[in-house]
Amino acid sequence: MDSIAIHGGAQLFGDIPVSGAKNSAIKLMAASILTDQPLLLTNMPRLADTRFLGQLLRQFGVEVTERDGADGQESLFHAKDLTSTFAPYDLVRQMRASFNVLGPLLARTGEAKVSLPGGCTIGARPVDLHLQALTALGAEIELEEGYVTARAPRGLRGAEIEFPFVSVGATEHALLAAVLAQGVTVLRRAAREPEIGDLAHCLTAMGAKIEGVDTDVLTITGVSSLNGATWSVIPDRIEMGSYAVAAAMAGGDVRLTKARAELIGSLTDKMVEAGVEVSSTADGVRIRRDPKQRLKAVDVETAIYPGFATDLQAQFMALMTTAEGVSTIRETIFENRFMHVPELARLGAEISVHAGEAHVTGVEVLHGAQVMATDLRASMCLIIAGLVAEGETTVGRVYHLDRGFERLEEKLGACGADIRRIKGQDDGMG
Repeated sequence: MDSIAIHGGAQLFGDIPVSGAKNSAIKLMAASILTDQPLLLTNMPRLADTRFLGQLLRQFGVEVTERDGADGQESLFHAKDLTSTFAPYDLVRQMRASFNVLGPLLARTGEAKVSLPGGCTIGARPVDLHLQALTALGAEIELEEGYVTARAPRGLRGAEIEFPFVSVGATEHALLAAVLAQGVTVLRRAAREPEIGDLAHCLTAMGAKIEGVDTDVLTITGVSSLNGATWSVIPDRIEMGSYAVAAAMAGGDVRLTKARAELIGSLTDKMVEAGVEVSSTADGVRIRRDPKQRLKAVDVETAIYPGFATDLQAQFMALMTTAEGVSTIRETIFENRFMHVPELARLGAEISVHAGEAHVTGVEVLHGAQVMATDLRASMCLIIAGLVAEGETTVGRVYHLDRGFERLEEKLGACGADIRRIKGQDDGMG
């Protein structure tokens, strides 16, 4: 497995371009199943997750073409003839979000057999709400030997669906299925994440009829077919926020380009409270900090959008490890998302965890050590801590990182970070 080594102490100066949003791109890719015409996605990230889903789409007979366009990387998806509606475990298990092909396959063909996605290291994340929504739309669903077999021989039909709690995945899945359902579908207590808005706007460009985008009530009037479209993936707000925290941690002056500052307002508000200088630019956001001035500890609580993103919790915790005072970080979304705490402790951080709260007592200095990434966001948290740790920090198992961050070493290195990838080295963690 690859590792990443960082020699701490370098300030960051320069520009970091933000890639297209992974969590939007993979749902937009799934939307290509809904039409027999080409869907061109621009500003596409090249990540392990998009590669996995590309393999799964090819399994269904979708033509997938990756290329360089005038404005960066783009991918063309053409599901002219679907030759299969079977999604095997070996492909689905590599990425949970690939389960969301079930709805589009069912909506277009009337049948699908898709593997359940399996467990997740940061929480249970069951798919019950996904299946309940599809059942409400008229699907006949059977669970057998780890697979979901779904049928809608007479097509899906509109329904009123009120989610018992906000679920990003279930909202996206119901939306993907409802656009081709007969009649009107109303989704209540729908999630409002920007990635859902991006999906809805792309579907609208393909001919879908959707009202209430960016609210918690979505009304979808089904259409008989969708056309192709060209759509630009929104900037990745988690990547944007992660690099904003990295710049604040290391100190210096960094401009995040191809970005949208309003997507990370809940994070930058807390960063300003801690003593970081944040300003909007014509195409993104600028982060400045004098590392001689110690940050102040601030409290955060994760919440559904537009609250503080759970996907930025680990990164912000790294920032607080050297802040003056004690910060309390409450995790309300995933029950198991403090697995990075023991690894930060290996660098000298002082953190105690009680149920869903972590109390971080800032220390003046972190020290480099060998650490192990436990999930995607925890990987970035350890990279951020390594930027200021004295000596060298080696982060093992960075295949997690490659799922969500494109050319990370190149982007940080271009701003002055002393960072390098060590190919195929045993991480020593067993």
